[in-house]
Amino acid sequence: MKVLAVTACTAGIAHTYLVAEKLQKAAEELGHEIKVETQGSAGIENEITAEDVKNADVVIYAHDIAVRGTSRFAGKTVVDIPISVAMKQPKSLLVTIEKKLAAKKAAG
Repeated sequence: MKVLAVTACTAGIAHTYLVAEKLQKAAEELGHEIKVETQGSAGIENEITAEDVKNADVVIYAHDIAVRGTSRFAGKTVVDIPISVAMKQPKSLLVTIEKKLAAKKAAG
């Protein structure tokens, strides 16, 4: 599964980057490709490109504040969750998404 994620928290410091790391680690452990864009106090880092979007299976918004630039993900499957969900159970989140995408694909 090719995953894109955008993380953004209220202060734009700790949780934004901590969740990015947790999602990356969980995705690697599950054998998925992931790119995480952080929208923190330093601005947008590791920005997701049009090519990334084209190849992605799913986009995750893990946030407590508005995610900037959501229009670039039009037509993609988007999972919109509070940042705390991704922080507490990143692996479970990815497994659930994987199952739902597989079911959606099987349904045609």
